[in-house]
Order: sequence, then C-alpha cells, then structure tokens
Amino acid sequence: MQKLDVVTFGEAMAMFMADRPGPLHEAGRFTLGLAGAEANVAIGLARLNVRTGWVSKVGKDAFGKFIMKRLKNESVDISRVRMDDKHPTGFQLKSKVKEGDPEVQYFRKGSAASRWVPGDFDKAYFLKARHLHMTGIPLAVSGSFRSFARQALAFMKENGKTVSFDPNLRPSLWPSVHEMIRQVNQSAFQCDWVLPGIREGAVLTGSDKPGEIADFYLEKGVKLVVVKLGEEGAYYKTASEEGTVSGFKVRKVVDTVGAGDGFAAGLISGLLEGLAIREAVIRANAMGALAVQSPGDHDGYPTKTELDDYLEKNGEPRKE
Repeated sequence: MQKLDVVTFGEAMAMFMADRPGPLHEAGRFTLGLAGAEANVAIGLARLNVRTGWVSKVGKDAFGKFIMKRLKNESVDISRVRMDDKHPTGFQLKSKVKEGDPEVQYFRKGSAASRWVPGDFDKAYFLKARHLHMTGIPLAVSGSFRSFARQALAFMKENGKTVSFDPNLRPSLWPSVHEMIRQVNQSAFQCDWVLPGIREGAVLTGSDKPGEIADFYLEKGVKLVVVKLGEEGAYYKTASEEGTVSGFKVRKVVDTVGAGDGFAAGLISGLLEGLAIREAVIRANAMGALAVQSPGDHDGYPTKTELDDYLEKNGEPRKE
C-alpha cells in the first residue's frame, strides 16, 4: 500500500431507502445503499483524488460484502477492513421526502463495528497517512470503539499528523446528553480542526453564536474551528483570522443527510492542498450544496473536475 493522504474509521451500514415519499411504516419498497458518516467522507475525498483509507469492521454477511464492494469501487482503500463472522453488519431504514430531512431508523446494536478494541489498531497503516479524520460516532457506538478512537487520535498527534473532528452528535447512542458532551469535547479539544454544525455547537458549548463556539475550542488549543451554518454557509476562525462564507444557492433541497460529510471532505481536501482557509471553506460549501440536491447520502458528491466546473461557474457566493 502506498502512502495515504487521509485515514478515517467508523461504522458503515447498509441503508434501505424508501422508493416513495411518506412515513417509513408505509413504505412498500426500498433501494439498498450505503450509509456511514466516515465512509461518506472517504468517498467524498476519493472522488476529489485524495488518497483515502477507511478502517472498520463489517459482518461476514451480504451487507458487509456490499459495503466493501461499494467503497472499493469508489477507490477508497479498504485493506484494513476486517470481516467478523460472529457479529452482523448494522443497517438503517431511511424515508424518502420531497424536500428536507428524512426519517431514519437505525439497527446497529451489537454490530461488528461495535466490537473494535484498541488491540485492533494498526500503527503502521495509520502512519502512512498525512491526516486523520474522525467523528463523534465511534465514541458513542461502544466503549471499546471509543478506546480505539482515543488511541488513534493520540497516536496521530504524537506522530505530528493533523486531525480533523466532526462531532456528528447521536444523542440516542449515549446514556445522557451530559455524558455525550463530556466525551465528545474531550476528543475535540485534542484535534487541530473542529467542524461542528451550529446546532451541535450550541449543545456542546452552551452558545448559539458562531464566534463564541469557535472561541470555546480555540481556547482549548484547537487551531481552526469551522461552524456549519446550513444554507447560510459557514463561519471559520483561527487565532489570527476569521470570516463568514455565504452558502451557494440551491433551487431544491432533496436530502440533507450527508451534506455535512461532503462539507468535511471539501474542507479537508482544500486544506491538504494548501488552499487558504477561506478558499477551502468555499470548496466545502460547494460540496454541501451539491450533496443536498441528490437523494442518497453521498450520491451528489462531485468528482474533482465536476467540483472545479461548479466553482468556476458559480464563484464565491455573495449575499444580496
């Protein structure tokens, strides 16, 4: 395996998407797809020609094989994905909506991914990467996966790698909101780039003001905070600069799931290329705008050529 630009880890699930709009219990037919925040980011990065590895466990079952095939077809390195013959691959049901946020139900308890332990950590593989991207989901899936995540984070920092962190809060996976906030922030404080949504930031910091959310993490040693503002764009701040980048206009929002992961892929790719922070945030906003115009979690993610064409035609969005 050659050098990687980015490595990430997390749980991927089979996703059954309803074929017609309406509540899940009335759906008659579903289409099989792939879901998982970190897998989405890996796909988004790979489409932008960023060499990316995804690390996980899946069941030795049809769903696990489906996930492996999909990621391999996206040119994501899956050489460190393990197949578990004792525990299943998780799955989820997702409603179809004419516009906005779909209904999602998860079936992931006791999944293969929840069985990760620190002993599964492959130091040599992680060392191949320049950057680690992680989310708050592995911290919530199980105690052993949380330990694995903490080990990966500490190892990458000790070896001079950069680390990005998207909280991706999942309250239903935590025993309490208090515990979720404590555990997620504990990891966030150790990362270089923290990427909360505005609502997540309010939960984690107690403030709904982007600048105060950013300061909360900057004061703990984080180097860059980018607060996602939905259709309004994003706010970014470091110790020496800050700014707001307006979002791109979208005629119709088809599905918001995966937009934040696309945003992360755009930002990470830009920063690793050496773009100025503002330019990287513009790219991230473009990824998010393209993502919400397609029904799947990552179906709308563009290739590098498609993204460049979109940015050339649209430029940096301006507030009217």
